[in-house]
Amino acid sequence: MLELRQLTVLKAIATEGSLAAAARSLHYTQPTVTHHLGVLEAHFGARLVQRGPRGAALTELGAALLPHAEAVLERLRLAEREVRDLSERGAHTLHVGTFPTAGALLLPPAVKAVRGEGVQVSLVEGELPALLRGLVARELHAALVFSQPGDRLDLDDDFELHPLLTDPLLLVMPEDHRCARLARVPLEELRDDDWIGSADPRDPCDRVLSWACAQHSFEPVHGLRTDDYAVVQGFVAAGTGVALVPRLALGTPRPDVAVREPTGPPLAREISVAVLRTTAARSTGELVDALIREAGRIEMQWSAVDAAAGDRSR
Repeated sequence: MLELRQLTVLKAIATEGSLAAAARSLHYTQPTVTHHLGVLEAHFGARLVQRGPRGAALTELGAALLPHAEAVLERLRLAEREVRDLSERGAHTLHVGTFPTAGALLLPPAVKAVRGEGVQVSLVEGELPALLRGLVARELHAALVFSQPGDRLDLDDDFELHPLLTDPLLLVMPEDHRCARLARVPLEELRDDDWIGSADPRDPCDRVLSWACAQHSFEPVHGLRTDDYAVVQGFVAAGTGVALVPRLALGTPRPDVAVREPTGPPLAREISVAVLRTTAARSTGELVDALIREAGRIEMQWSAVDAAAGDRSR
């Protein structure tokens, strides 16, 4: 039978580059490391580590075994953390990541639902790259994430991705803008306008805007940058520029701005919840169900607003 100590030794050798360094990192003696490695190699009937005067390196077979060893050890670490939470706090703690707009609208009712079932929730707020790093590092059990045209969520088979909501990107302009009279606005009509963008030029919405404008042979010029969507609406209302904003971030638009769909292929971000497959399947399942219910409520609310707007325009 394989033992966890044998897998731990293999990982330490791969990381440290020698049996002596692996022994030091594990606080073992070198004979102990040699013993566990020998038992592991005897189990597979193959050499897993090539020793040499300059240290040790995994053979092809050892390298093939390493990711499986790491996955087993990581799964054990997560199980220990979850059981310790239950033992010390009387409840499992879900570590959940979110980006700001989803954290404000989608997540609170879902957290309330799972806390009612005796689950504690630890929130981590950040932009998408940080959330993905937290998931990959297994620091988060689940995270609200999104993808857009040209983006790809690089998550492995240890995660389940549950679609929640299609969040359209909408044009926001002053109420007296020349294009405000249009129901849908061609982007090329805005080539001479200043744009209000995100503080980080690499922001996903800015990248989608650049991609969409490139289809019409121009690059948007950003006059101001901010990550606060209330500030964006304020500057738009003052006539300093136009903006492309996710609908989820708009809330109730100011009365002195016009919100319009762009023409052409729909610009939208697909919001999902990524869930790490762990022993906390019941808790994460409750969170996913609650998020799906809340996303459905938001979509129904949007449909009602759109229907009312259509009635007023007729």
